[in-house]
Parts: sequence; structure tokens; C-alpha cells
Amino acid sequence: MSDETITARIEKLVDEEHSLRRREESDSSDDAALEGDRERLRAVEVELDRCWDLLRQRRALRDAGAEPDQAAARDADTVEGYQQ
Repeated sequence: MSDETITARIEKLVDEEHSLRRREESDSSDDAALEGDRERLRAVEVELDRCWDLLRQRRALRDAGAEPDQAAARDADTVEGYQQ
């Protein structure tokens, strides 16, 4: 997967995240819709973290003179377990 493909995926997920946050505000009276939006929002946030992690790996490998295609997407548990 190229940097451009990952970046495009990130942009698409960010658009969806913004849409979900707007819907969350308007769904405040519909508990079922609100819960569905929250679940999807959490999934989008995790996928964004995974994409950013992969892009950072690729950049680090490139900066170190290695092949960026050696980078591999990490699972959600690993990425979400990072200390910030």
C-alpha cells in the first residue's frame, strides 16, 4: 500500500468521522441511532489510528534508508495500547 493510498484512506475516514459527529449532535433524541453512531465512530477512530501508525512506519523506514513496503499494519489492540 502506498503513502498516497493510506493518505486517501485517512481523508475518507476523517470525512466519515466528521459526519458521524454531526449526526451524533442531531440524533440526541434517538437512542438507537445515537448508539449506532457511537459504535461506528469508535471503529473509525481505531482505523484512523491504524492508518496513521502505518504511515508513520513507512516514513520512518524510508528515513532510515529501508524499504517502506516492509511496514505492516498493526492490529487494533497494539495500536490502541500505545502510551501517549
